[in-house]
Order: sequence, then C-alpha cells, then structure tokens
Amino acid sequence: MAAMTREVSGQSDIGKMKTEPNGAYKRLEASFRDVIAAGSKFEPEADRYHLYICYACPWATRTLIMRKLKGLESIISVTVVSPRMGSDGWAFANADDYPGAEVDPIHNVKHIKEIYLKIAPEYSGRFTVPLLYDKKLDTIVNNESSEIIRMFNSAFNHLLPADKAALDFYPEKLRSDIDEVNSWVYPDINNGVYKAGFAATQEPYTKAVHELFKALDKAEGMLKGRDYLVGNQLTEADVRLWVTTVRFDPVYVGHFKCNISTIRGGYPNINRWMRKLYWNNDAFQSSTNFDHIKTHYYWSHAHINPTRIVPEGPVPVIEPL
Repeated sequence: MAAMTREVSGQSDIGKMKTEPNGAYKRLEASFRDVIAAGSKFEPEADRYHLYICYACPWATRTLIMRKLKGLESIISVTVVSPRMGSDGWAFANADDYPGAEVDPIHNVKHIKEIYLKIAPEYSGRFTVPLLYDKKLDTIVNNESSEIIRMFNSAFNHLLPADKAALDFYPEKLRSDIDEVNSWVYPDINNGVYKAGFAATQEPYTKAVHELFKALDKAEGMLKGRDYLVGNQLTEADVRLWVTTVRFDPVYVGHFKCNISTIRGGYPNINRWMRKLYWNNDAFQSSTNFDHIKTHYYWSHAHINPTRIVPEGPVPVIEPL
C-alpha cells in the first residue's frame, strides 16, 4: 500500500508520544466526526456499519456498552483487536494472535493504522479505537467515542424492538445535568488518569493526580444513597465514568501512579455503584475483559513499565456484591 511508505511511527508507537514542554500530557482531538443520521450521507441502516474496538480501551468500551444496552448487536458488527499495542499500534489477530483478538473481516489488514491510511493517506493523528466504519461507502465515519455513543443511543431506534427503542441514555429532560457531569468527569477522571500516568515530570503529575482525586471525591458524594449519577436512572454519564473506575484498581493505581487511594479502599459509594452495574447488567460485564485491560497497559507502555510484567492483583479483580 503506497500510503504505508510514509513514516508514521510517531502516530502508532505510544513510546514516541510527545508531551508538552513542561512534561504534561495533552490528548489530541479526534479527527473523524461525521454523524449517522436519517437524511444524511450516513443513513442508519442494518449491517452497514462496523465498529473496531479494544477491550482494554475505556473509550472503545463505552461504545461497546452502549451497543449492548441498545440491542444493536445484530445491526452493528464488531471486531476486537489485540490488547498488546506495539510500535505499529493496534494489531489484529493476523499480526498478534492474542486470545480474544480477531482478524479484520473487511480489509484483512494487520493493523488499525492501515485502515486510517487507506481512507486518509495524509492523516496525521493517532490511530485510535473506537473506529466506526461504513462498509457501504468504504470510509471512516467517526473515531470520537462520545459522539458514537450518542448515535447508538438514538439513530437506529426505527430498526429496534419497541422496548430497546424506548431506552434513552441521553434524555432531553436530563441533558443539562448529564452535560454538567461530563464536563468535569472527562478532563479530571477519564482523561485525568492519563494526565497523571503519562506525565513526564513531577509537577504536572502532581497537579493531575490531585485533580483526579478531587473529582473522585465529588463523584463519591453524588453517589451517596444513589444507584446512578443523574436523575435516578442509568444515563451516558454512568457509562462514561464507569469505564475509568472499573480499570482503576487493576491498572491506574499502580501503572499510572494514581495511588492516593484505591476505589475499593477509599470510595465505598463509587465501589458499590460500579459493582452493581458490573454484576447486574450484562452490557457492562460482557464488555469488560480484565485480562485484556491489564495486559494492554502493562505490556504496551514500555516507557512506563519496561519489563512488561503484568501484575497478578488485585484479587479479586472486582469485588462481589
């Protein structure tokens, strides 16, 4: 493929990731931002769209959870990549046959980066998942998880049974409250663990880790005596916070130095809420693969963990109800 002659290791190799001049980590914006909507170029149709995910990635997992919550399994197909992200980025099973990884059924390529470069040869961003692909037009629709979950929430309702179509995880009456929660959960918790973990100097790490735990304190207070963050019902706000908290004790405490406290040891309300969603809702449990989660972080970030040893704990990886 001609596009692959260009040097792209800076986009695929996490070890070559650049930080800000002061050592702080800054996440790049997603680049593909089209929307599946009736009357648009991307009509909502069954078996037209394909989702590429990694079980390890919290951003990808929130799209997988929403797909299952809405009953879209037969409408949107999925391929899982290996959790081991090497110098070429996310790999399919024909490049790394890790248990649970799959071969790309559309392009039969070895790495996610090849799909990006096939569609956009001059693409300069990172080769990320989730990646929502249109099989009909043979192009990328979107790689921004917050937008993909909104599409999954409502765009395909006309194709779903009435009970699934009626489920709304971003209801009009709660949108301002959901947006407000998202406004601090994303920068301080979802991305906050990365700002701490990928910091290259002490000062930005210290700042990020204290902002993270201040935000966790806020979420802990919100969940006192409650099963959900907003409106006494499951919303996208829960999905978005949950994918970080379920990885917290197995990965972020040790690997990303977020060790002021564990969830199980310091946040009883978050821990209860997290466990109830995991054990009582299959969309959460079946979208969570702790082996892939732990293997990805400890194996892939050799600049943080050069031995690539994957820790055995915590035991249990998530506590029972």
